[in-house]
Amino acid sequence: MTLNFKILLFALLIIFTGTETEAQNQSFKALANEIQTIQKQLVPDKRTAILEISLKDTTNQVITVIGETNLAEAKSRILQHLSEWKIQFADSIRVLPEASLGDKIWGLATLSVSNMRAKPDDAAELVSQALMGTPMKILDYFEGWYKVQTPENYIGWMGEKELQRITETQLELWKKSNRYFFNRIYGNVFSSPDKKKKVISDLVLGDIFEVETAAKGFLKMRFPDGRSGFVKKRECISWNKWISQKPDINAIVLIANQMTGIPYLWGGASAKSMDCSGLTKIAYFSQGIILSRDASQQARYGEHIEFNNYQNLQPGDLLFFGRNAQRVTHVGIYLGNEEYLNASGFVRINSLDPKDPRYKLTEKKNLVAASRIMNSLNSEGIVLVKDHSWY
Repeated sequence: MTLNFKILLFALLIIFTGTETEAQNQSFKALANEIQTIQKQLVPDKRTAILEISLKDTTNQVITVIGETNLAEAKSRILQHLSEWKIQFADSIRVLPEASLGDKIWGLATLSVSNMRAKPDDAAELVSQALMGTPMKILDYFEGWYKVQTPENYIGWMGEKELQRITETQLELWKKSNRYFFNRIYGNVFSSPDKKKKVISDLVLGDIFEVETAAKGFLKMRFPDGRSGFVKKRECISWNKWISQKPDINAIVLIANQMTGIPYLWGGASAKSMDCSGLTKIAYFSQGIILSRDASQQARYGEHIEFNNYQNLQPGDLLFFGRNAQRVTHVGIYLGNEEYLNASGFVRINSLDPKDPRYKLTEKKNLVAASRIMNSLNSEGIVLVKDHSWY
C-alpha cells in the first residue's frame, strides 16, 4: 500500500455523514486489518501475552480503540501508529494488571496442583497447571477467578482459592525465606510428626514451600496461604541445595522414567496426570530448568539436532512429532536405542523402529524435529530457576 493511498483511505475514514458510504466502510476495514497485522507482529503467540485491540466506528468522527493488553509498549505502538496518520480516536484500551487489583498483583499457587483454565469457569478447558509455590503475575479478576501468568509466561484463569495474592514486597520476602523443594513423585503433608498424624494435603514433584523448623525426621512446612503441616525431610531438598546443583541429564531421564504409567490429561502439568509437554516440562523442572509450556513452543528452542540419523540423538533430547516442523503437536523424551518416553493415553515408552510393536508413528505424528536442551541453558525458552527473577 503506497503512502498516498493510505492517506486517502484515512481521509475518507474521518468524513462521516448520516449514512456510511461504501468507501468509508472499505477505509475503516483497511485500517482495522492493518491494526490486526500489527498485533500479530507484536504478539505472535497469544498463549504468552495479551494484545486484543479492535476499532469501534462511531458517528461523531471519532474512532474508539478498545481492548486490553499486558504490554504497555504494544499499546503505545498502536496508538502511535494511529497518531502518525492523523486519525482522530478515543483510547479505551485497558492495560493489565487491572488497576482495581491494587498492589497485590503477584500470587503463589497454594495447592499441590492448581489448575489453569481457558476461561473463568470450572467447566472451561484446562490449559495448564501450576505447582505449589509457583510465583505468578496476576493480571485480571472476574467473579472469583484471576487471570494469571506463570514464569514461562503462559496465561490462564485460576480460581481464587488456588492462589495466594501478595505484594511485590511480600514476594521478595518469600524469595529470601527458608524454602524447600519436594523431590519425590508423590507425598503427603501430615498434621503432626508422630504416630497420630493425619494427612492434611498431598504433595507432588516440584512443589515449593517455606519451612519453619525440623523435628523427628520431619520438616514443619508452611503453605503459601498460611496453613502448616509436617512433611518427611528425606523427601525434600533445601532450596539453596536444589538451585546450586548442576542440572544432570541422567537425573532428568531417570525421573521421567519414574512417571511411567501416570495417566494422560490434556492441560496436565503435574505428576498426578499430564499431557505430552507437561511430562517434558516436569522432568526438566526437577533439575531446575523451566521449559516453555506447549510442545509447539518447546520445539522453537534449544539446539536443533539432525534427527533422521538416530545416532545423532542422545538420551534427554526432546523429540517433536506432527505433520511437519511448523505444525508440532506432540513431544517425547529420547531414551536411547530408538526408544522415547511420552504421554499418550498414559506415560509410556514407544519406539522409533517400525519393526518394534511399540512403534506408534502415524501420518499425524511423524518425527519432524529434535532439540537438545542442556547446551542452551538460559537461552530463549529455556531458563534456569536460579536465574529467573520471579524465584
